[in-house]
Amino acid sequence: MDYQKLIEKVFLKTAEAGNPGKVASYIPELAHVSPEKFGVHMITLEGEHFAFGDSDEQFSIQSIAKVLALSLAYTIEGKEIWKRVGVEPSGTAFNSLVQLEADHGKPRNPLINAGAIVVCDILVSRLKDPKKELIAYIQKIADNPKINYCPTIAKSEKEHGFRNAALINFIKSFGNIHNPIDTVLDFYYCLCSIKMSCAEMARTFLFLANQGKDVVSGEEILTVSQAKRLNAIMQTCGFYDEAGEFTYRVGLPGKSGVGGGIIAVHPGKYAIAVWSPRLNEKGNSYRGMKFLEFFTTETASSIF
Repeated sequence: MDYQKLIEKVFLKTAEAGNPGKVASYIPELAHVSPEKFGVHMITLEGEHFAFGDSDEQFSIQSIAKVLALSLAYTIEGKEIWKRVGVEPSGTAFNSLVQLEADHGKPRNPLINAGAIVVCDILVSRLKDPKKELIAYIQKIADNPKINYCPTIAKSEKEHGFRNAALINFIKSFGNIHNPIDTVLDFYYCLCSIKMSCAEMARTFLFLANQGKDVVSGEEILTVSQAKRLNAIMQTCGFYDEAGEFTYRVGLPGKSGVGGGIIAVHPGKYAIAVWSPRLNEKGNSYRGMKFLEFFTTETASSIF
C-alpha cells in the first residue's frame, strides 16, 4: 500500500471538509496556536515514515501524556494500581466531578483528569524525583532527549486549574490522594505541558504497536499483557465521553489531548499521530477525528 499517497489524499479530503470547532482557550497558552495548523505522521513497525502538513512542529500534547504516566506507574505498581483507579469508560466530560462521589473517590479510569491525578499521586509516592524520572522515562521511550516539559504552559494550567483543584481535593477527602495536593498538582500540570511533534509522538507510542517493546532496541517497556491492557484502556477511555464514537468510526486504540493532538495505534502495524487545534464539543480535535475515520476506512485497518 502506498501510505504516503494515501495520507496526502486523506489529508486534502479532510481539509476540504471544513474546520469547525474552537481552540482550547480556557488554557490561555493554547489559545496562541494557529487554529489552521494540521499535521500527520505515521510510523510502521518496519521503520517506514509517512508524513504530511505541520508534522514536525511541536505542540502541547496535554492528556495524551496521561498514557505515558500510566505506563510508568503500571510498571511500578503492577495490578495493584487498579485498586485506586478503575478501567471503565466514564461517559462524562474529562474534568467531571459527578461520578467521584458515587464511586467513593475512585476515578472511573486513568485517562480522565481525576484518574490521571491519582496516577500522578502514585508516581509522587514511588519516585525520588518524580518530574526528572518521568521525563527521563518518556525521553527513553521516544529515543529523544530533547522532549521536555513546557514551563509556560504548566504555569498557565496552574493559574487556571480550578476544576483540577476541586477534583484533587474531593478525591483526597475519600483518602485516595496520599501526598500534598500542591505537590501532586504541580506534577500533573508539568505532565500535561509536555510538547511533541506528530513525528515525535508517533515514535514515542510505537511500543504499544509492538507488544510493549521498543522497536529499535527490543527492550521491554511493558509486558505483552500490560501493553494489551493499556491499548484496551485507550480504546474504551481515550476520548472521554466520545470514546464510543471514536471506536465506531475509527476502530483503533487512541488518545486525544485538548492541544488538538490525537495518537492512534494499530497493534502489530503502526502508530499514527494527527494534530489540528480546533476541538469539537467533546474536547477532541475535529480534523483529527475526521482524518483518522477517513484513513481507517480507506485502508480497512480497523482492529475489528
